Amino acid sequence: MSEQGSPVFQFSRMESLLRGRRLRRLTVDGVDAVFVRDPVLVRRILVSESRNYGKGELFRKARNLSRVGMLSEDEAMHRHYRRLANPFLRSTKVDAYVPTMRDIVRDVVSSWRVGDAVDIQAEMCRITCAISVSTLIPGLSPRMTDALSERLSCLAWEMIRKPLYGRSAARAARPGASKRLSQARKEFRDLLAECIAGLPDDPDSAGGYLSVLLMDCDDEGNRLLTPEQVCEEAVMMMTAATVTTASVMSWALYVLSGNPLVEERLLKDLMRRGSAAQGLDTSSYTLRFLMEVLRLYPPVWISCRKTLVDVTLGDHSLPAGTNVVFSSYLLHRDPDCYPDPQRFDPDRWLSLNPGKVDASYIPFGIGSKGCVGEMFAWQELQAILDVVTQEWKLGTEPDHHIRTAPETTLHPRRLLMVPRPR
Repeated sequence: MSEQGSPVFQFSRMESLLRGRRLRRLTVDGVDAVFVRDPVLVRRILVSESRNYGKGELFRKARNLSRVGMLSEDEAMHRHYRRLANPFLRSTKVDAYVPTMRDIVRDVVSSWRVGDAVDIQAEMCRITCAISVSTLIPGLSPRMTDALSERLSCLAWEMIRKPLYGRSAARAARPGASKRLSQARKEFRDLLAECIAGLPDDPDSAGGYLSVLLMDCDDEGNRLLTPEQVCEEAVMMMTAATVTTASVMSWALYVLSGNPLVEERLLKDLMRRGSAAQGLDTSSYTLRFLMEVLRLYPPVWISCRKTLVDVTLGDHSLPAGTNVVFSSYLLHRDPDCYPDPQRFDPDRWLSLNPGKVDASYIPFGIGSKGCVGEMFAWQELQAILDVVTQEWKLGTEPDHHIRTAPETTLHPRRLLMVPRPR
């Protein structure tokens, strides 16, 4: 990002270009845009004036997965399919998923061997994908559940590493360039289509979220989605539910490996809380730890909207059709909102309560387009963290530097960790 459209994406360069400015016109990935750094203005875009903004032209790979349902340009359709997903993601339902989540994590981490390096992000993909399939599509045979989980894990792993920006993204977008991603997507969709074809005509039957999508009808009883579209929507939903959580959990385990005092406090808090689901307990050190991980490493690190009408944002008049870009990575590291912003400090959340008047903390987004699975993600993160840390102490090789990869998600590039028993 630069005024000349440099293909190299560097967070330090972003900060330099935007320092002291609420808005700045830049060329982002070859497209003219206005970059917004002010959290109050970002909240206006996402909440109070959201009707004036639609999806932008940048960073829209998710739309390769689905053009119907929740990713539709039609606002009424978007809201409708959010409502269909909500029964599977509300707090009481998610609480009931926790034992299943914990069993899945135990099953995966029990395969680790003392002293053998583990590719943590690939393993987190295995865990989150198995959780997604088991909870959102109940009633499948164990064989089908395992097969779907494995294929979804392959797809999620390829999606996480797909370039989002610059020349690498342009090359990856060419027909036939992303062969592994295309193959992983096809294999998961083909198996998902088998599941959909085998569902009985009963929305209350086994199949959960898939059955609800398949049986969705208009007032005349006509089905709104074809089986193909149900498949597309489910692929989008389940991929989104896994790639972000896998990246966040990878960062969480990496942070613990380098902060023994933080790890000690976390283990004591997890022991005190036990295995019961306790929701978003703001007095919990575990929650504060995860909030701090999400502050420093938000998986959805950059977003784009497009003005649908002429708007005034701050002191700037923006005509309809303007791409407006903002970065949760930068918002979360704003020294005006977070003193010593680069320091990992879970206890900062004892006195902070962001998001009421601005967008200084938006790991799940905010407003009508905020993440529909936020409560699911919080419980999943806590369940994974609890089980993994009970079983293993993870460490990296001495002097091994982990690079930050701003791709589809903000993830650690090649995070190998060595497990030792507790």
